[in-house]
Amino acid sequence: MPKKKRNGMTILAIGSIPLILVLGNSMLIPILPKMKTELDVSQFQISLIISVFSIAAAISIPVLGYLSDRFSRKAIIVPSLILYGAGGILAGAAAAWFTNSYTWILAGRIMQGIGGAGTAPIAMALTGDLFKGGEQSRVLGLVEASNGFGKVISPIIGSLVALLFWYAAFFAFPVFCFISILLTIFFIKEKKVNKEPQPVGKYVKGLISVFKTEGRWLFAAYLTGATCLFTLFGILFYISDILEKDYQIDGIGKGSILAIPLLFMTITSYITGSKIGKNMKLMKRLIIFGLLLMTTSFSLLILFKNLVPFFAVLAISSIGTGLVLPCINSFITGSVPSERRGFVTSLYGSVRFLGVAIGPPIFSALMEWSRTGMFLTNAGLTLFVGLLCLMLIQVSKKEPSEERDTLFEKMQFT
Repeated sequence: MPKKKRNGMTILAIGSIPLILVLGNSMLIPILPKMKTELDVSQFQISLIISVFSIAAAISIPVLGYLSDRFSRKAIIVPSLILYGAGGILAGAAAAWFTNSYTWILAGRIMQGIGGAGTAPIAMALTGDLFKGGEQSRVLGLVEASNGFGKVISPIIGSLVALLFWYAAFFAFPVFCFISILLTIFFIKEKKVNKEPQPVGKYVKGLISVFKTEGRWLFAAYLTGATCLFTLFGILFYISDILEKDYQIDGIGKGSILAIPLLFMTITSYITGSKIGKNMKLMKRLIIFGLLLMTTSFSLLILFKNLVPFFAVLAISSIGTGLVLPCINSFITGSVPSERRGFVTSLYGSVRFLGVAIGPPIFSALMEWSRTGMFLTNAGLTLFVGLLCLMLIQVSKKEPSEERDTLFEKMQFT
């Protein structure tokens, strides 16, 4: 197979991994109100369908990140995809046949969360292993775009399969996982490393050294990623609720409307990833500008309730998210040597999942408190995070020599 075609299939395989992960939450968003009715549970309990998945992933990600550093990326990704699919089968079977179905659905979602922990964050580390320089940023942009594309199509897919029966989405997960497993096995070829795995003690000391040197900017980067996912899934949860309650929009129409802000984010992520290369100054500017766009959008949303102007203003926030995430991904993936990259990128994935986990429950509480307060709280959060990035990420004025392959050598830390 020609090298260019082989690289294309490798990128497709890597891109399928975060695509599968995103389906885990986004595909269920449109059917949460229906699920709430069928299971006869509270709004908070139904939000846990999203949250337990993300909490399980957040707890498991650092462990699986370490294991991927110690063994190999594929050795973690493939079993994780299998567990992810098995969790979907358990949740679907529980909804169809079990008496205490809600509890078993949560158990299946926890299994999926643990499986999800070994997918997208490890795929980011794998991208860092296989690609360098500007190509690495481009592929990371494609990975984030794949993530966003999954968010775009998943509400539509969730709405479509729900036409069969409301829990059909759970049985769809193993089908998508099977496709990703095949792509991963046949088209991802990891570079062979002959050296022995580091002992745990030495590995931990190396991580401590990384966080001592780069801890403050990593904190800002991690918080930024978590904030983007927190606001994104919180807003989707809010929109899903009002579309059904206030506008009586359900089914495919609802899934298509939910996909609109995600489409803006995906297109922006793809363009951003393809243009940033290794330009650290540009990345920092785009991160701050993107967060300011999110702040502006959330501040203005309090003025609009009609769907068309509401989504027009919300698109500004989606564009901001699409500017921020590929830049943060490039910073973090290139921040450490490959032998510790799995843990650092996985920890980033962990905090992103925490953002997803707390989004629906917090937005549920904010919705009951005040619509205006909800949007202004988010505006204040994104403004605060933008100021942190401005202060803690300092890009060196002097460009390093070309043979250096980690981005932290191009940065200074305040």
